[in-house]
Amino acid sequence: MATKWVIKDKKKAIYWPSEKMKKKANMSDASIYKKALNNPKKFWSEKALEALDWSKKWNKVYESKPPFFKWFLGGKLNASYNCIDRHVENGNGDKEAIIWIPEPTNEKPVVLTYKDLLEKVSRFANVLKSFGVKKGDRVGIYLPMVSEVQIALLACARIGAVHGVVFSAFSAESLNDRLNDANAKVLITANGYYRKGKLLDLKKKADQGAKGSPVKKVIVIKRGEVKTKMSKGRDYWFHELMEKADPECKPAEMNSESPLFILYTSGTTGKPKGVIHDTGGYLTYAYWTSKWIFDLHDDDVFWCTADVGWITGHTYACYGPLACGATQVIYEGAPNYPDWSRFWKIVEENQVSVFYTAPTAIRMFAKQGVEFVKKHNLNSLRVLGSVGEPIDKDAWMWYFNHIGNKRCPIVDTWWQTETGGIQISALPGIGPFIPTVAGRPFPGTNFVILDESRKEVKKNEGGYLIQKPPFAPGMLRGVWGNPKRYEKTYFSDYGNKLYFTSDGAKYFDKNNIRVTGRVDDTMKVAGHRLTTGELEDAIATYEHVSECAVVPEPDKIRGQVPVAFVVLKGVKESEKITEDIIKQVIEEIGPTAKPKQIIFVNELPKTRSGKIMRRILKKLVINEPIGNTMTLQNPESIADLKKKTNYKRK
Repeated sequence: MATKWVIKDKKKAIYWPSEKMKKKANMSDASIYKKALNNPKKFWSEKALEALDWSKKWNKVYESKPPFFKWFLGGKLNASYNCIDRHVENGNGDKEAIIWIPEPTNEKPVVLTYKDLLEKVSRFANVLKSFGVKKGDRVGIYLPMVSEVQIALLACARIGAVHGVVFSAFSAESLNDRLNDANAKVLITANGYYRKGKLLDLKKKADQGAKGSPVKKVIVIKRGEVKTKMSKGRDYWFHELMEKADPECKPAEMNSESPLFILYTSGTTGKPKGVIHDTGGYLTYAYWTSKWIFDLHDDDVFWCTADVGWITGHTYACYGPLACGATQVIYEGAPNYPDWSRFWKIVEENQVSVFYTAPTAIRMFAKQGVEFVKKHNLNSLRVLGSVGEPIDKDAWMWYFNHIGNKRCPIVDTWWQTETGGIQISALPGIGPFIPTVAGRPFPGTNFVILDESRKEVKKNEGGYLIQKPPFAPGMLRGVWGNPKRYEKTYFSDYGNKLYFTSDGAKYFDKNNIRVTGRVDDTMKVAGHRLTTGELEDAIATYEHVSECAVVPEPDKIRGQVPVAFVVLKGVKESEKITEDIIKQVIEEIGPTAKPKQIIFVNELPKTRSGKIMRRILKKLVINEPIGNTMTLQNPESIADLKKKTNYKRK
C-alpha cells in the first residue's frame, strides 16, 4: 500500500496517508476530532454501545466528584464475554484468536481459535471458583508469555475476580510486596520459561514471593522440564486441574465501574502503587484505540511485542484485540534468538499485518544492520506502531524505510499505565505521520500544555502535558487502598480537576503534539529546562550513534549539566566523534544543552521490556548505590559502565 508524502521542509518529512489507505481505514474523517471534543460524553456513550455488548445499559454516562470520576454508571457487562463469547455466538468461533510462538525453534506454535479460548477460559474460571475465588477477590498472576497467559486474565474477568499481573522478571521481593498490597488469595505462575535459549526457573521465585503473603493456593503452569518443588495442599498443576474442570462457565454480570485489574507501577523502587482500571470504561477505550489506531480489520494479524506484565500487554496483547475479534500473535522469547532475524521470521511466517514495538527494540535492530531484515519478506505489513518512549528521528526513519519499506504509516503512540490506552497518536486514515511527533489527542480526549504558572505555552515552547475533563473512559479510577496517594500523585500540581501526566510536551502545530519525556527526566541547566528526550534525539541523529541516554549531573554553578552515554555503530570512539556530537547538540538545541561529558559504552542497561534504566546511569554518575538490578535483561553491562564512569562505590 503506497504512501504519498509531502515534504514541508528539508529536515522534516511529513507523511500523509494514501487515498487507498483512506478508503480502507476504519476512520478517515478528520471531523471526528471536533465532533468528539464538542460533546465527549455523548461521543463515548455512543461508542460504548457500538463497541460492546451490555447486559444492562447505564442510567448515567459520566459523574465527577474531583478528582474522582465514573463512566457508564449502572451499566452491566462482562469483559470475558465481550472478548470471547460474542465472537463465537456471531459465527466466528473457528477464527484464530491467538497464535502463540514458543522461543525454541523445534517447538510448534499453539493456535487457539475463539471457540478454543472460550472452552479453556471457562474451564479455568471454574478452577478458580473451586478454590473459593469470588467477585472482587484479587488473584496474583506471575507469568511469562506462555500460551496460557491470556487464559488466566480472561478467566479472572469471567468470574469478576480482580487480577494483578506482576512482570515475571521482577524479584521475589517485588512479587511479595504486590501480593500483600492487593491481599491476593491465589497465585498463578509457571514452573519455568525460555529466554535466549535457556530454560529459567520461575517457580523458585514464586515460592519466595508467596511466602508471608495472603496466598493460600498456587496454580502452576508446566513449561519445560524444570525440577519443580510442589507444596502439598497449596500447589496444583494447571493441566491437571483443567482436565477435571467443567468446560462451561456463565460469565458474571459486572458493574461498569467494578475493578477489572490492578497494575503496579513503582518498578524496582518505592512502595508499589496499584493503579485500578475498571471494566466498562477501560474495555470501551481498549476497543476503539485498537480499532482506529491500528486500523484493525477482519483479515489482519496483529502483533504487539509487549509482555503482559506491562499495561501495553494488557491492553494491546489481550483485551483490545480480542474485544475487536482480531487474530493476534504472542511470542514467548527474546528478539535475538537464535539470531536478530527472529522477529522478521515470525512476521513472514504468520503474515503479520500490524506490528507494534518499542523504540529501544527498533534501535537494537538498526544496530545489527539490514541483513537480518532482508532474509524475510515483510510485504504483509501495512501499519507499524511505536510505544514506550519518544522515538528519535533516526530510529523512526529506519523503521519506516527498512521494516515498512516506505509503505507503512507509523503510529507513534503516547500513553501510560494510568491512561489504560493510547491517548496521543496519528490515525492511519487521517495522519500526518511525523518523526518525533506523537500526533493528535485521540478523539474524545482533551489535552493542553501548560507552563509552571498554569498558562498555556506557545508553539515549540516546552511545558507540561495536562489532560482536561471529562477524562477518557480508559483512565485509572484510583490507587488500590490509597485514595490520598491517587490525589497527591495525579491531581495536586494543577488542582483536582486537571490530570498531571508528569510528561513534558510541545505543540508541533495547532493539532499535533511532541512529547519530550518524563518531567523526572528533566534537568535545569543554568535556569533552562531541558528534557533528556530532546538531547537524546539530537545526539541520535549523528550518523555513527546507535543509541544513547542522557542523565543530569549536579553542578555547583549551572545547577545541573547533561552527561551522555553513547553506543556507537561502525566506528571506534575518538575525540573527533565527541566533538562532532557536542557540536550537533549545540546546533540543534543551543549551547545550554552542551553535554559536560560523552561516555562511550558497549551497551546501555535495559529492562526486559527494552526500556533504558536511566536510574542506574544517574546513580553511576553521582557515585551512589545503584540499587536493585533484578529486572535488567543485560546485567553484564554494569561492569563496563562502572569502569567507564570510574564508579567508586562498593
